Amino acid sequence: MKITVIGCWGGYPAKNEASSGYLLEYGDYRILLDCGSGVLSQLQNHMKPEDLDAVVLTHYHPDHVADIGVLQHAVLIQQMLGGTKKTMPIYGHALDEAEFNKLTYKEITKGIAYTDEQPLQIGPLTFTFLRTKHPVPCFAMRIEAEGQTIVYTGDSAYMDEMAEFARDANVLLCESNFYGDMDGSGAGHMTGREAGKLAGKANVQLLLLTHLPHFGDHSQLKKEAGETFKRGIAVASSSMEYQL
Repeated sequence: MKITVIGCWGGYPAKNEASSGYLLEYGDYRILLDCGSGVLSQLQNHMKPEDLDAVVLTHYHPDHVADIGVLQHAVLIQQMLGGTKKTMPIYGHALDEAEFNKLTYKEITKGIAYTDEQPLQIGPLTFTFLRTKHPVPCFAMRIEAEGQTIVYTGDSAYMDEMAEFARDANVLLCESNFYGDMDGSGAGHMTGREAGKLAGKANVQLLLLTHLPHFGDHSQLKKEAGETFKRGIAVASSSMEYQL
């Protein structure tokens, strides 16, 4: 598996960048995890959006889904220009029916509901979901294929259940929207220190900090995470790649 950071900002994209979006590749299969503001522009540095095989969404806050409509129109326009006609699946939870219904657009995209009750096979990859602590329904995802595992927290305050969910993952893509001396629990977010605690409890190989704040020094997030987690730690940046 290969994961590429398309966007890593919380709330809104920094100048010339994007909020949440991650390209996951396994062989020739390509999945976009979340599709926030600016993601479609940045994604085109790596591939044509219409060539995606699927999209999987954690929740429906704009910094995670703002470019879904843009993606739908990109596929529509390319099909009108003679591209391959196919219906792209977009996976999301159905706990917000109005938002879920927006995932289906003509014959261009089709919304498919997932739950945390059973694993879901998407192409060659197995997805398992865990509901997180966030002001709206949001789900972390564990992605597995042939002994390789990536866990993406989505948005969440710290929760002990996440450690077992992320157990022994190769990569933990973990939100860290606040610094260690702050309390992000009310907003449904973690600090860098909490991300390190989670990574240590889960015994992951690499902690990748993302959903970054628009203030402070991001190197402080890494330093705080390293207080308890002694393996690899990186702060996400646009176009950063990891090959498992």
